Amino acid sequence: MSDATIQNVPDTAFMAAAYRAIESERPDALFRDPLADKLAGERGRAIIASLPPQAMMGGWTVIIRTCIIDALIQQAITQGVDTILNLGAGLDTRPYRMALPETLRWIEVDHPAIIEWKRARLAQEKPRCQLESIALDLADAQARRQLLDEVANRSGKVLVLTEAVTPYLPEEAVAALGADLGARAAIKYWIVDYFSLASYEYRRRSGMSRAMKNAPFLFEPKDYFGFFALAGWQPKEIKYFAEEAQHLRRRAPFPWQVRLITAVLGMLMPPEKRRAMKQYAGFVLFEPATKHD
Repeated sequence: MSDATIQNVPDTAFMAAAYRAIESERPDALFRDPLADKLAGERGRAIIASLPPQAMMGGWTVIIRTCIIDALIQQAITQGVDTILNLGAGLDTRPYRMALPETLRWIEVDHPAIIEWKRARLAQEKPRCQLESIALDLADAQARRQLLDEVANRSGKVLVLTEAVTPYLPEEAVAALGADLGARAAIKYWIVDYFSLASYEYRRRSGMSRAMKNAPFLFEPKDYFGFFALAGWQPKEIKYFAEEAQHLRRRAPFPWQVRLITAVLGMLMPPEKRRAMKQYAGFVLFEPATKHD
């Protein structure tokens, strides 16, 4: 197996950083991430080069999801959030590139190797808020709960971000995480990836599952919103990739033949099916289903 291929889930962080670096080079970039290339390194670019042509949607989704999450974070801050807890932070650089209050507490958590890579690469950079980096295996339930207790006890209003994290976890792990987050009254919001059942099938048909076989999606609940309802969370806001991309004027990079077929089929479909096509994946801003006193 070539060293350029994705070997494990942490490798996806290098891939995402490389996509953000490529976006930042565009004259019509939707955002600028000047540190992304430094973090992605040769590894990130090599991973992208190793992916099959049918994986082209991956880069587009990274860009659109970045814009979606940026907007959700800014919105949450205006609503009084004073702490961002970024679990499985990967090579995210929001504390450095976003316009954030200096008083905002931003805590990023990931595997020790990822945290050390970021510390070394960004040693000379200054974050725009109060950044804390914590090396922790989120699968360690006791350590995770201790961290959540510490964050909740020192915060007024917390937003938890798990960007591109839950898809790689089994359902029982996502349920356990949801229960842990919901048990802390200070945790008011949780941003989570959304994929429809149709999107999982598309990944398998398109070859993405084969390209990502060393970092497979494990979280495929039959009833996504029902799953989170049982875990104690309800959607406050949903941002779908296709709809947000339309607002951003950055359409998906499908070949023209696919776009033509989709357009024709769209005209023949009933409204509810057209809507479902546009809502195949995105991000959800959850809030606790039961309000804490």
